[in-house]
Amino acid sequence: MKAAFLTRLRTIEIGEAPKPQLTGTRDVLLRVGAVGVCGSDVHYYKTGRIGTAVVKYPFVMGHEFSGTVEKTGAEVRGLQRGQRVAIDPLVACGQCDQCRAGRPNTCRNQRFMGQPGELAGSLAEYVVLPEDCCYPIPESMTDGQAAMIEPLSIGVHSQRLSQMEAGATIAILGSGPIGLSVLLACRAAVDCTAYMTDLIDRRLAMAAQLGARWTGSPRLTDVVKAIVEMEPAGVDFVFECAGEQETLNQAVELLKPGGTLVIVGIPEFDEFSFPAHTLRRKELTIKNVRRQNHCMASAIELVSSGRINVDPLMTHHFKLGETAAAFDLVSGYRDGVIKAIIHVADRG
Repeated sequence: MKAAFLTRLRTIEIGEAPKPQLTGTRDVLLRVGAVGVCGSDVHYYKTGRIGTAVVKYPFVMGHEFSGTVEKTGAEVRGLQRGQRVAIDPLVACGQCDQCRAGRPNTCRNQRFMGQPGELAGSLAEYVVLPEDCCYPIPESMTDGQAAMIEPLSIGVHSQRLSQMEAGATIAILGSGPIGLSVLLACRAAVDCTAYMTDLIDRRLAMAAQLGARWTGSPRLTDVVKAIVEMEPAGVDFVFECAGEQETLNQAVELLKPGGTLVIVGIPEFDEFSFPAHTLRRKELTIKNVRRQNHCMASAIELVSSGRINVDPLMTHHFKLGETAAAFDLVSGYRDGVIKAIIHVADRG
């Protein structure tokens, strides 16, 4: 089968790989439909690592994807050949204290697709995963929409983790695919007022289109001052979706006393800092987001019911043979890209 290999920094080549085989009785062989290019993929593409996860070349990236069931193991009961699915790319052990506590996203023995040292990624014609990772989708859902379910589920998990209620004021710092997914999830869940920032005009325009009350670029304005002028008491929640020290600093300034900072973005650096006395005096709560937790089915329902439309986020489309061009585009933030979708199969 064909696969896209990261062979060194910023270099992707299409090559041949062995077609994966079923090894477990609950495994499923999937023909990959579409793959979204994620910011974490771009970290590996640009730097070869995220924290202690270091790439060994050649390496297959990708974890946001959809597929069609080709073959099932002997004990698979909920899926059949030809069924189309969205994928949770995390394989949890099901046995550790975290799994038993209903937290597979923090499983101590987890394996993740496209994670160095764990599982190969989805930028290939076929993959094998356990049945538990596969979520059936309606026939009306496109492969691209199904690939968007995984990042949308992170937005849903972030919203649920915040425990916001109707009437909340929120700031989302970083209006890339995850920040926009957070916006969509929050607005679908409760009546809230959202303020959003980013450095890219196309993303700010998209945030406004999707319902943000105000958008702004820190390159052009003092975003903290601008938001505080509209919300003098500060905002209830800040979702940090850029993975930058600057936005973390802004978050602390924007939050009202008793507010909550939800850290969603993945930084390229290993450590960040907070002003200790401001945190203490405001009695701020900090929550971290790790992937998603039991939110895939909800994300599918939100899209299939029409309550959330992910189509505007899919700004660029490529074929598997054009994977290098897709990563070059996304890593350079060119042409107003929000989400690039790589179509491995022929379906749209």
